[in-house]
This record gives sequence, structure tokens and C-alpha cells, in this order.
Amino acid sequence: MSNVKRIGREIHRRTGALLLYVALAPLFVSVMVSLFGGEYRLFLLKLGGFVLWSLAAALVTRGIRAQLEYEEAAITKAPSLPLKSLGAATLGLGVFYLGWLVGSEGLWQSLFVAVLAAAGVVLYYGPDPREDKLPESDDVNPELLLRSLTEARDKLEEIRLHGKEIHDLRLHREIEHAIDKAEAILDTIAEDPKDLRAARKFLVVYIDGVARVTERYRALEESEIDEETKERLYTLLREVQDRFDRELERLRANDRFDLDVQIDALRQQIKE
Repeated sequence: MSNVKRIGREIHRRTGALLLYVALAPLFVSVMVSLFGGEYRLFLLKLGGFVLWSLAAALVTRGIRAQLEYEEAAITKAPSLPLKSLGAATLGLGVFYLGWLVGSEGLWQSLFVAVLAAAGVVLYYGPDPREDKLPESDDVNPELLLRSLTEARDKLEEIRLHGKEIHDLRLHREIEHAIDKAEAILDTIAEDPKDLRAARKFLVVYIDGVARVTERYRALEESEIDEETKERLYTLLREVQDRFDRELERLRANDRFDLDVQIDALRQQIKE
């Protein structure tokens, strides 16, 4: 089921507001007909409507992607802008513009259809997330937790992008393995925020270390790097992966210890 959801989310991320873009096709044809027919005033009016509709589709698409990222994250803030709602309002404005100014429909009729169009977008694509997903914990400041995780994930994404520029397949593979293990640690911290303090060194030292190694490698010509240096890099990255494995096991062991404590406390309460 989780794989189905993940595939569905990826499809939505790629397609975005596909229906709105499909609906642009007849409007585009109408714009071109006016242009080649020499109706330049009508062409400009229709072009304005086309721009509004395109902007609406782009806003809704960005809103869909922002919502998917929000839903996938265990800890995050709600999108700063209600992009889907803005897209719906823009579409409503475009429909009103096309109906009243371009199509010479009545004012109230155009307004009614515009409201229906905007409401249809909201109903079909859903509202924007508005609540932050931050844990209520006395062990760690939620803002610090979110900032730390965001910075770490951004750094990992930077490492991944730089790694794609490395042509040595073995080194590229080792970097990807290290990133995957690091992301597993970040997921563990997100699930149990009190692990942030214990993993502070991991966030600051080890991820930055991998980033520096990757950046320095990119600064060199790969053809000029000898095999001995490459072997040292392979060994270093394997050591980093082993360190990540130990860090993940330590965090999980700490979680198991906390669970054992809670079980013992519950047993004691039951006895009493």
C-alpha cells in the first residue's frame, strides 16, 4: 500500500495541475486564430486570459508539490503561501476576464462562472496545508529541530547533486550509500526529536565532512587522480558509512531503552 501511495504522489508531483494545462489547448488555438486572422485587439485580449490561466496552472502545480513535500515530511512548517488557493483565485479571475471582456457575457453571469471555476479547483485539488507539523516536546526546541533537519537535508541534497558530476561509478555509488544512511538517521531524529542532542555531532561534523570531500574531489580533474588516492577515498567513505551505521544503531538502541523504561513503569503502575 505504501508503494502505491508513493507512486501516486510521484505521479501527482510530475503532472501537477495537468487538467488545467490541458484546458489551455483550445484557448491557445483561439489566440492563434485571432492572431493569424488579423484581429489584433481580440488577440491581445485573449492573450491576457491565456496568461492568467497559465499562471493559475503554474501556481496550482507548485501548490501540489509543496503539499506533497509537506505530507512526506514528519516535521515541517506549512507552506508560507497558499499556492493552490492563489491559483484558484487567479483562474477565477481569468475565467471572469474571458467571459466578461472577451466573450461579452453579462457581468453577473461571468462572475458566477468564475466563482464556480475557482471553487472547482479548490474542491478538486484540495486546500493548502496551514498547520505546522512541529512536535510538542520539552526535550528540544521545535524551531531548532526543524532548522537542524532542514540544513542537514539541504546539505545532503547538495552532496547528491555534486556526486552526480563524479564519473567514477564506484565513488559515486559509495557517496549514494552514505547519503542513504544519513537520511535514515535524519528520519530517526524526526520520529524521536530528543535524539537531536545525541546526534548533534553527526549533523555538524560527519555530513559536513562528506560534503567537503565531495567538493574537493570535484575541484580536481578526475583523470589526474591516481588509483592510490581513489582507494583512500573509497576507504574513507566506507568508514563514514560504518560510522553512520553505528550512529543509527545507537539511536535505535536508545529508543529501545526508553521503551523498556516505559514498560517497566507501566508494570509497576499495574502492580500498584
